[in-house]
Amino acid sequence: MRAGQDISADLDGPPHRHSANARRWLEQYYVGELRRDPQGPSEKDAPAPCSAEKQKAGPDMEVRPREAEWEQDLVDWQKPLLWQVGYLGEKYDEWVHQPVLRPIRLFHSDLIEALSKTVWYSVPLIWVPLMLYLSWSCYRILAQGNVRLFTSFTTEYSVPVPKSMFPGLILLGMLFWTILEYLIHRFLFHMKPPSDSHYLIMLHFMLHGQHHKAPFDGSRLVFPPAPASLVIAFFYMLVRLLLPEAVGGTVFSGGLLGYVIYDMMHYYLHFGSPHKGSLLYNLKTYHVKHHFSHQKSGFGITSKLWDYLFHTLVPEEPNLKTQ
Repeated sequence: MRAGQDISADLDGPPHRHSANARRWLEQYYVGELRRDPQGPSEKDAPAPCSAEKQKAGPDMEVRPREAEWEQDLVDWQKPLLWQVGYLGEKYDEWVHQPVLRPIRLFHSDLIEALSKTVWYSVPLIWVPLMLYLSWSCYRILAQGNVRLFTSFTTEYSVPVPKSMFPGLILLGMLFWTILEYLIHRFLFHMKPPSDSHYLIMLHFMLHGQHHKAPFDGSRLVFPPAPASLVIAFFYMLVRLLLPEAVGGTVFSGGLLGYVIYDMMHYYLHFGSPHKGSLLYNLKTYHVKHHFSHQKSGFGITSKLWDYLFHTLVPEEPNLKTQ
């Protein structure tokens, strides 16, 4: 609707004020200035056009020359990025939060690179069957009626765990996942690596920085199965050490279900188009603000609960319609 018009005022809202990152992102689509725009540059002041861009722009536009993209962006996009980002030092934190609309490559090795990427449907395809099998096995044990909690200390104060508690244990596991999701996202994924630590910068970029740099790289939006299996195995063993088999397995199943929902929702919040006013629409808006303007808040993906409790909610914008 605004083709050929100055949209400077529109970027300030309503309906919302666009972030500095959104404005920066627009620059990659900038072709030139309209000659008929009285506020634009005069013809004699226009830069020398590039032939391909001049042909695309048409006779009514002045076209700017484009410099080499990798020189502007501090890295060479024709090479794997993981080793390069370690040299960015104090420039890394600002650079990684200036998103680009392109896929990225991390590793030189084709095999390791393939293991670092995955399609979204691999998550439910691999982990839902495991969750169903584990939860059914634990339910059968609970149904026998001889499961007691804290039996390793004394039977006098042990608590029986009937099968009727199965749904509650699943929900407990899902709730546990939401706090784990929040803590990992806030304190691990959004740690600020020291500018003089090459390897910590690389670690941060591999864990989460890559996602903020290329938030619409669909192959890197969900956790790849190979590294995910190591993390899931670690938490399973931890739960088994702390709780009886059937209780721990049921809680773990709920947590695994919570993880699957999280990864699927995260993918949808980036690529889905939820109905305006719906819960998913509000969560999508919330997550987009986290990516583009409030990277130090808004750590919840599936819920704002822990952001609310720990005072890390994304700040509300003023109502621009009434200003």
